Amino acid sequence: MASPLLFLLLITLFISHSSSQMLLLPLTHSLSMIEFNTTHHLLKSTSTHSLSRFHRHKHHHHNQLSLPLSPGSDYTLSFNLGPHSQPITLYMDTGSDLVWFPCTPFNCILCELKPKLTSDPSPPTNISHSTPISCNSHACSVAHSSTPSSDLCTMAHCPLDSIETKDCGSFHCPPFYYAYGDGSLIASLYRDTLSLSTLQLTNFTFGCAHTTFSEPTGVAGFGRGLLSLPAQLATHSPQLGNRFSYCLVSHSFRSERIRKPSPLILGRYNDEKQSNGDEVVEFVYTSMLENPKHSYFYTVGLKGISVGKKTVPAPKILRRVNKKGDGGVVVDSGTTFTMLPEKFYNSVVEGFDRRARKSNRRAPEIEQKTGLSPCYYLNTAAIVPAVTLRFVGMNSSVVLPRKNYFYEFMDGGDGVRRKERVGCLMFMNGGDEAEMSGGPGGVLGNYQQQGFEVEYDLEKKRVGFARRKCASLWDRLNRDKN
Repeated sequence: MASPLLFLLLITLFISHSSSQMLLLPLTHSLSMIEFNTTHHLLKSTSTHSLSRFHRHKHHHHNQLSLPLSPGSDYTLSFNLGPHSQPITLYMDTGSDLVWFPCTPFNCILCELKPKLTSDPSPPTNISHSTPISCNSHACSVAHSSTPSSDLCTMAHCPLDSIETKDCGSFHCPPFYYAYGDGSLIASLYRDTLSLSTLQLTNFTFGCAHTTFSEPTGVAGFGRGLLSLPAQLATHSPQLGNRFSYCLVSHSFRSERIRKPSPLILGRYNDEKQSNGDEVVEFVYTSMLENPKHSYFYTVGLKGISVGKKTVPAPKILRRVNKKGDGGVVVDSGTTFTMLPEKFYNSVVEGFDRRARKSNRRAPEIEQKTGLSPCYYLNTAAIVPAVTLRFVGMNSSVVLPRKNYFYEFMDGGDGVRRKERVGCLMFMNGGDEAEMSGGPGGVLGNYQQQGFEVEYDLEKKRVGFARRKCASLWDRLNRDKN
């Protein structure tokens, strides 16, 4: 089976004209070295991985991370570690809250199952100069799901008199286990100096993995947890760590050319409303929902989805989070397609299909090949209804561009039948609501986030969306820093 298409983001760090306020990082897309035979083959793999990641979120514990594996949604960032400035490249993931990477000696079991990228990941890092985290540190407790320091000292085999006197500082934090949907690892905590261009973070805490199962590349967690990269950055520089955003340049599943960078911005660089030439930018915000069980997720409430002029009300599981930590919609950089509960998804699809079939013919064979539904054979005057996401809050509606929810491509032309233009709705069925427990009710995938600047404001606890020309935004910010 061919490997999934991956969008590798080659990160080069730049400091803006106001380095205390903003860090600008370019995110550049490239392709897997192994190509897909057909577009619908790629879509099938992408939809399968999106569904797999969503169900991993449903059983995600505080000491378990979600590696962004979805094809078309893998973003990497690079930095330097320690006095020898070792370059390290990691996946950026808003769905996890810890930074970890492979260390020497390193053994990855069945890593050959992972797709080969056009740019190989960083080699395992030598951490001989790094300092192990002690078992009585707060970071150790956080990594072990707030396990008491006495238990951690016992796990580290320290003697009883050290436990009784709480003198465990010389004993190292015990290794911990991470499990994924299709991989796992064992890691230990260390600290060292992290360098982002001219900015240095001393005593930066990270996980070092010597053994993994099907996980060749580490993760830079951007979630709300205490050990995430933004949280540790905020300790050093609150104006940089308390707000970040990215703006994803639209990509195509069949495009082979490298597109302009997608900016990842750490810190504050503009007002909520601004005029940039012919582009008037205004953010709409919705509040982050607190989750007692999954506090690291960026969870928001969804009131409904409008198809054309009719709004389909969202169920309670998407509007709020209950005391068990179930519900809400996670804004996730690592899932490709938006996942919705089955009944709600069916209602949205029914409204969409009723309008789309007025001018288009259903394509069930395309649905089977891609894993997406509904799909249509499109005529020259194809009518595709408008789709609007209505989040909880005043004036919190986001009108999606057509290409963000309806993917069009050419199918056929194999000598048996002529090529036909087809299109598919890019939402997915996340499963029966009655069976949803232990996690979010839905996920807002990054395919639906394309062409928007998505802002995570940790100080005001809100997520913002602004329609942007992302390639132009990169050009402008990169120009302004010079």
